[in-house]
Amino acid sequence: MWSPGAAPAMANKRIIVAADLAALVEQAAKRIADRIGQAGDRAAICATGGSTPKPVYERLAKEPYRSELPWDRTHWFWGDDRFVALEDDRSNAGMTINALLAQVSVPDANIHPIPTGAATPEEAARIYQAELRRFYGRDQLDPAAPLFDLVLLGLGSDGHTASLFPGLAAVEETDRWAVGVDPAGLAPFVPRVTLTFAALASTREMLFLVCGEGKREVLGRVLAGENLPATRATATGELVWLVDRDAAPDEARSRGKFR
Repeated sequence: MWSPGAAPAMANKRIIVAADLAALVEQAAKRIADRIGQAGDRAAICATGGSTPKPVYERLAKEPYRSELPWDRTHWFWGDDRFVALEDDRSNAGMTINALLAQVSVPDANIHPIPTGAATPEEAARIYQAELRRFYGRDQLDPAAPLFDLVLLGLGSDGHTASLFPGLAAVEETDRWAVGVDPAGLAPFVPRVTLTFAALASTREMLFLVCGEGKREVLGRVLAGENLPATRATATGELVWLVDRDAAPDEARSRGKFR
């Protein structure tokens, strides 16, 4: 674990450096499972897309998690998605369903994809915000009662997370829980719907998953406090950066313990 002393704004965040992708996958799956197990009557997980989370979902679909987790009381939401059908290869929800949720006994009523069949991304965002509020049971977020038990996020090469891209007004949004994004800041250049930082922060744990040498430079910039969207991420509870050795900035590589 390592926290960069040069960036006071990051002092409340943890960095865990995994030896490689396989170790990252195991640790991420265990953290998700632990949050589900601790949740009580129901658990709310906010999933993400991308190549790194996919093997984590596939790991959760296998033993011991497949048999041991209370899938019937887990609810699944998404931090963002492309404005495409679930069957489209670019759909974050579709990927998660195929890799995990269709493989275990999660009731259909517990799967809450962003409604990308709506007329526009903004309409989909309004519908999704209303669904989140119904699930939460109130219209205002309370730090004492987080919306999610765990939020999964990734990190883009431009410093974006979810679909909160540099320069977008959505990065500054504090009232709405979800917004439409058109156009996206990176390929694929299709409209998207994203939760805002206000909604994403309402979680017992926010878990960033970052791997690969190609992410080392931007991760270092975020951890140094540069004004990038991912730098603005906060959480009611824990904020954890789980990164593999290749992605870890030099100081983390030299001072961190690989697990």
